Amino acid sequence: MVFWRWWTAGAVSSLGTAVTAVALPLTALLALDATPFEMGVIAAASYVAWLVIGLPSGVIVQRLPLRGLQIACDLARAVAVASIPLAWWWGYLTVAHLVVTALVISFSAVLFDVANSTFLVGIVDKEQLTARNSLVSGTYAVTQLGGPTVGGVAVQLLGAVPTLLVDTASYLISAALLRSLPARRAEAPDRWPPVGAMIREGWRFVSRHPIMAPCTWAATALCLAGGAQLALYPLYLVRVLHAPAGLVGFLLAVEGVGSLLGATLTSKLSARFGNARALLLSGAICVAGAALVPLGAGVVGYTAFAVGSAVNAAGVVVLSVITRTYRQTASPPDLLARVMATVRFVTWGAIPVGGLLSGWLAGVIGPRATMVLVIAVVAAAPVILLLSPVRGLRDLAEHSASTPPQPAAAVS
Repeated sequence: MVFWRWWTAGAVSSLGTAVTAVALPLTALLALDATPFEMGVIAAASYVAWLVIGLPSGVIVQRLPLRGLQIACDLARAVAVASIPLAWWWGYLTVAHLVVTALVISFSAVLFDVANSTFLVGIVDKEQLTARNSLVSGTYAVTQLGGPTVGGVAVQLLGAVPTLLVDTASYLISAALLRSLPARRAEAPDRWPPVGAMIREGWRFVSRHPIMAPCTWAATALCLAGGAQLALYPLYLVRVLHAPAGLVGFLLAVEGVGSLLGATLTSKLSARFGNARALLLSGAICVAGAALVPLGAGVVGYTAFAVGSAVNAAGVVVLSVITRTYRQTASPPDLLARVMATVRFVTWGAIPVGGLLSGWLAGVIGPRATMVLVIAVVAAAPVILLLSPVRGLRDLAEHSASTPPQPAAAVS
């Protein structure tokens, strides 16, 4: 029952976030007439916290109660999102307000995500991790499928700004569910090692690991492209394909179909071909999908966007589930939070960079041309994997990991 309450909390929160993924950029576009660069800044602000506190987040999570930290992050996000409708109703909403709100959500999400991934390992047996991670990714896919559609319809019926209240409610429900979970109390040393030493220890383990390192760099390429897509997709649909708000929500939601398919197939692909080979296949799938997205106009353009984004999402999810499960099983327990934080710092830290670059490029060469450049970034992921030891493996666990670094010495 503990897992299912934990899962429900994440599912509810994810659904609200998916609604906001449509409502927030549409608020910027429709209520504030944001420029392409401002759209890029908003997209970047949603993930920039990974660059700022991505590395120390693992240390923070390791030192604080996991449940209490997650609840605090949910409440912070609820207040931040609720501030947008209030500012709008009072006539004070600006693009700067959206950016600040995105920053608050971003910093809270960093700590919540690292804590959540660490919490899962404590409530699920090792043999079930791949299946549970696939379920989590599949659930995320379903919310991504339903959330944007609900968000797009809600925007048309209620307006972009009031729709954000749905996300506020989702964070409050998530916090209440997490409050019902038993607190996890890990034994703490008399004195913690220096923060810098703990961060470096996690960084060395990831960067020197023969399998984890190339998987991280490949995921970074996909996240850089993903950040670009976050900024470009709403702009491309509204200003290039001239899609109405309801259709924008639907087209963005189709990505969830691919994510759900990827989550469903990950365990089967890993069992049949081996997770290393499935990892290589996922990279090729990502490239094929990304290449379809910017093709055509009108109905053809809508179809190419929907199919391409779904195929790309399927490949991303397969890669994500396989690499996340490998990190959870190959990392020493006392390093897990820092390993998860280090990888997310590198990978998700690339998302705001992609958002800013794509926002700038879209203003110079146009959204469609910028998306063509994104395809090249996506293609870097399978190339990195092919140049690594992953290429010769059937399963990632076949490669013997390098000796883990010694724990940082405690302060005397």
